[in-house]
Amino acid sequence: MRTDTSAGALPAREHLPAGEAGGAPVPVLDVVIPVHNEEKDLEACVLRLHEHLARTFPYGFRITVADNASTDRTPEIAARLGRVLPAVTSVRLEQKGRGRALRAVWERSDAPVLAYMDVDLSTDLKALLPLVAPLISGHSDLAIGSRLAGGSRVVRGPKREFVSRTYNLILRSSLAARFSDAQCGFKAIRADVAERLLPMVEDTGWFFDTEMLVLAERAGLRIHEVPVDWVDDPDSTVHIVRTAVDDLKGVWRVGRVARRRLAAAGPARAALRRRPARPCDRWRPRRPRPSAGRFLRRGRAEHAGLSGALLRLPYGGGAAGRQRARAARVGRGQHGGQPEAHLRGTGP
Repeated sequence: MRTDTSAGALPAREHLPAGEAGGAPVPVLDVVIPVHNEEKDLEACVLRLHEHLARTFPYGFRITVADNASTDRTPEIAARLGRVLPAVTSVRLEQKGRGRALRAVWERSDAPVLAYMDVDLSTDLKALLPLVAPLISGHSDLAIGSRLAGGSRVVRGPKREFVSRTYNLILRSSLAARFSDAQCGFKAIRADVAERLLPMVEDTGWFFDTEMLVLAERAGLRIHEVPVDWVDDPDSTVHIVRTAVDDLKGVWRVGRVARRRLAAAGPARAALRRRPARPCDRWRPRRPRPSAGRFLRRGRAEHAGLSGALLRLPYGGGAAGRQRARAARVGRGQHGGQPEAHLRGTGP
């Protein structure tokens, strides 16, 4: 069958090409590191990430340091790293907010795959290629690292574990979210999806990526989850209580307005939603549920089989046991080889 490529149908995303433009490698991936007063960890983080990408990533890449109004030496360190490493650049914002930094960099990036990670590199970098590979191939629209998915290995204190699990439970119960971990600072998105999804996201702080994921799910996008190895940074500057309060406010706001905002953004939603490329790819209808009568008939059959097995227990198993049980019933009943009346269920 022919693939429907009309304007009204959007098949799976195309695989991103790998090549060179003007003799320079094309940056397929742009990794954003949002920072605020991170002069202690920034240089080691960027050097480690750059070495890992240069050694393992088969496409061109860029590392962008997004400085959120830092007041220490963070801007100087970011600028120096940009001069030393050609694949590193820095952006300065005069206002704080992780969401604001990600939006500013992602909206003007020319890379087809956009990602971000926390500066402490708590997530093992071996998960980076599995994170972005489904986006490069066109299989998925967004990808997230998950500390709560099966196969993940996490080392952190009980307080952070409780807060993380409670927050994700609230998301599932209040917003019907199906992704397992909204707070892990290890996510990626295709640029063509971000172009239409980001204008719907209002938050500029820590709730930015949670709101983005909820809207993506409701727009019918495919979200890929990668189990990660994650070790908590004991020197993290994140204020847990204040962040949790801001996130709860965001949950209340999104639950109240997200459905209305998606309905108003009909063209963007229609353009984002995945549709099958071929008629044979469409979801098959679910089988009808068995009726109550079918369950009752099955229950009576199982009960009869269990009763017969219990009656044959004293005579052993197998064909020989069944023959001995039949002979015993015939001998007791004396009805010309027929079972006793009460065994047949027709007695008085």
